Amino acid sequence: MLPPELPPLPALTRAEGELVDRYLDVVDLLGRINPARPQDTYRSLRAAQALVASAAALRDALALMHRRGESELHAATLARALRVLDGERRTARVTLPPHPGS
Repeated sequence: MLPPELPPLPALTRAEGELVDRYLDVVDLLGRINPARPQDTYRSLRAAQALVASAAALRDALALMHRRGESELHAATLARALRVLDGERRTARVTLPPHPGS
């Protein structure tokens, strides 16, 4: 049995697609660095080192959008794209895990 088919990505400009991809790269690295999650320090260190380049790529994606005159982020469309790309699960790793007693 095949898994359910994901909804299609919304129409994005190339720069918006790059923004979403670079944002998720940063989120994934922050999730690996999150000190409230079980992991080893070496893995966190490697993620922190990679974060520098990923943050620069995210900055560059936003700068490109700005230079092209894309001065507004279309939050609803970008949120749909993030959801299709599993952004809810990926961003949840950045937050604090639930309290053990709740």
